[in-house]
Amino acid sequence: MVTRPSSFDIYQSPFTWRYGSDAMRVVWSEVHKRQWWRRIWLALAEAQAQFGLVTPDQIADLRAHVEQVDLDRALQIEAEIKHDLMAEIKTFAEQCPVGGGIIHLGATSMDIEDNADALRLRESLDLILAQLKTVLGALAAQVVKWADTPTMAFTHIQPAEPTTIGYRLAQYAQDLLTDYAELSRVRTEIKGKGFKGAVGTSASYIELMRDTPSFIPPAQRGSDLESLVMQSLGLEAFDAATQTYPRKQDWLALNALAGLAMSLHKFAFDLRVLQSPPIGEWAEPFGSKQVGSSAMPFKRNPVNAEKIDSLARYLAQLPRVAWDNAANSLLERTLDDSANRRIILPEAFLCADELLITAQRLIGGLVINEAAVSRNFAAYAPFAATERLLMEAVKAGGDRQVLHEVIREHSLQAWAEVSAALPNPLVDALCADPGITRYLDPQVIRSLLDARGYVGDAPQRARAIAHQVNTL
Repeated sequence: MVTRPSSFDIYQSPFTWRYGSDAMRVVWSEVHKRQWWRRIWLALAEAQAQFGLVTPDQIADLRAHVEQVDLDRALQIEAEIKHDLMAEIKTFAEQCPVGGGIIHLGATSMDIEDNADALRLRESLDLILAQLKTVLGALAAQVVKWADTPTMAFTHIQPAEPTTIGYRLAQYAQDLLTDYAELSRVRTEIKGKGFKGAVGTSASYIELMRDTPSFIPPAQRGSDLESLVMQSLGLEAFDAATQTYPRKQDWLALNALAGLAMSLHKFAFDLRVLQSPPIGEWAEPFGSKQVGSSAMPFKRNPVNAEKIDSLARYLAQLPRVAWDNAANSLLERTLDDSANRRIILPEAFLCADELLITAQRLIGGLVINEAAVSRNFAAYAPFAATERLLMEAVKAGGDRQVLHEVIREHSLQAWAEVSAALPNPLVDALCADPGITRYLDPQVIRSLLDARGYVGDAPQRARAIAHQVNTL
C-alpha cells in the first residue's frame, strides 16, 4: 500500500508511506503511543482510587480527556523541557483542571512507556499473525492445485530427480507454519513492566500507600496495585523488572520476525531463479501496464521477489541491535537503547508487514508456465528415471555393474545432446540397446523411463502440509 505523506519537502522514511500498511503505521504512530500513555495513566489512577488516593471526580476528569491527544501542544512543551513523557503529562494535566494534579502519581517514566510498548508489540504481532494466516491460506491453495504436477527438482542448482510443484510449494508452507507457531508463542508471552517504580522495587508505590486504609499489609500493597492496573490493561506483568521490562523481550519479538523474513526470502529467491528464462517455469504476476526496465522495454524483472529479498535482508539485521540492547543494559538500566528502539521496533514490524503484503500478491498471482515445466521435464527427467530402469533390469537377471555401464554411456551421450539444445535421445537409445532389451521389453523400458510417476509420495505429503495450514 502506497500512502502519500503530508510532505515530500523533508526526508520521509520509506516506511512512512511506501512500505507496510496503514494499520501497522497507526500502531507505531506518535498519537497512538500517547493514547496508550494516557490510558495507562487513567488505569493507574483508577487503581489508586481504590486505595483512597484519588477521588471519583479526578477519575472522571481524566476519563473525559483521555483520548484528546494534542501533539502540537506536547511538542511545544517538549521543546522547552526536553522530555517527551513529561511534556505529555503536562499537556494532559492542562486539559484536566480537576484530575491533572494526580497524573503519574508514584510512577516512573518506564512504568508508562514500557507497558505501552508491550501493548503495541502485542497489537503488531496480532496484525502480523493475521497477515501470515492469509498468506498461508493462499499458499495452501496453490499446494493443493499443483500437488500432482511433476516438475524437475534441482540440487546444487542442477537438475536432480522429479518432484511436484505442490510439494516444492509445501516446503515454503512448512517453514511459514513454523514461523506462525513461533510468532504465536512470542505474542502469548508478551508482558509489560508492570508498576514497579524507578528500579523495579515498587518502593514508591508502597510508600505512597503506606498510610492508606486497607486490610492489605503495607509491604504487599505495591503488588496489589500493580495487579489492579495490569488487569485493567489486559496485560500480564513480568514478575521481576528493573527500571524497564527485560530487553530480551524485544529480541525475541524481532528474532521471530527475522525468522519469518528468512522463510519469505527463500521463497522469493527460488522464484527469481525459476523465473530466469533458461528455466522459465515460474513467474511473478506482471501488470498489463507495468514497466520492467527503463532501458529495455522487453524486460519482466522479478521486482517484487527482489523487494522481498531486499527487505528481508534488512530485517535480518535488526535482532542484532535488540541483542545489544539487552546485553548492554547495565545494572538497573541505561538509556542507550532508547533512541534505537524508536527505530528498530516500528521498522521491524513495518518491514515484516510489507513482506507479507508482497508475498500475498506473489503467491496469489503465481504464474506457472506449464509448457516450460514440461520442456525441462522432458529434457532432464529421463536421466533420473534410469535408476528405476537399472533396478528392474537387475531384478530380471542382469548384472548390475554391466548394466550400470551401459546406461552411463548412453546417459553421457544424451547429456551432450541436451546441452547442445537438442531433444533428449536417452529413452529411444535405451529401448534399442540389446544389453537391456534382453532383460526387459522396450515398452516396459519406456514405461520405466516415464519419470512422471517417479515422484514418490510427494503429492500426499504436499496435501498433508496444506491440511495443517487449513486447520489453523
